[in-house]
Amino acid sequence: MFRAKIKLVYRQEISAKSESQFEKAVFRASYQEFLFKSQAYNPDGRFKSFSQMRENDGRANSLHYKLGFSVLHFISPLGNKMPAITDNVGDKISFETPRFELIESNIDDISQHRIAIFYKTAELLLVDFLGEYLLLSQVHNAENETAGTFVVQLQPNLSIVTYQGIANPQMA
Repeated sequence: MFRAKIKLVYRQEISAKSESQFEKAVFRASYQEFLFKSQAYNPDGRFKSFSQMRENDGRANSLHYKLGFSVLHFISPLGNKMPAITDNVGDKISFETPRFELIESNIDDISQHRIAIFYKTAELLLVDFLGEYLLLSQVHNAENETAGTFVVQLQPNLSIVTYQGIANPQMA
């Protein structure tokens, strides 16, 4: 019945052009934290961009992790629901873990600040592909249990990141 066990990840990019309140709050907080934390890798202010700091001092890569702490309190109220993606009836998709990434920034120009949040789902059962749609179900263990399903359209920034095929789908 099921083809595979999968996990999805959705990449939400946030920049100065972002419009939602959530995105604006994350943008401001992460930029302020970048200005503060980047001083450790740029004490004399010689480098303006994150990429320059990273080229000069590989330890600047830790800014991904460090800036993530500045936005956790914005992610927590989401209740593990992705803010930017829904299934076909409009319900938000649940995620298990978020991950933060600093794409680029500049200490003199906030408009160059770009970040991404990756929302990774728990394991889901892939029931079938319906063109550009995935028919999915939550993982369940009881035999002969009716499984609720939902449909998600494949779209930019949504990826299947783990796939474990089921050897004999009729037996699952």
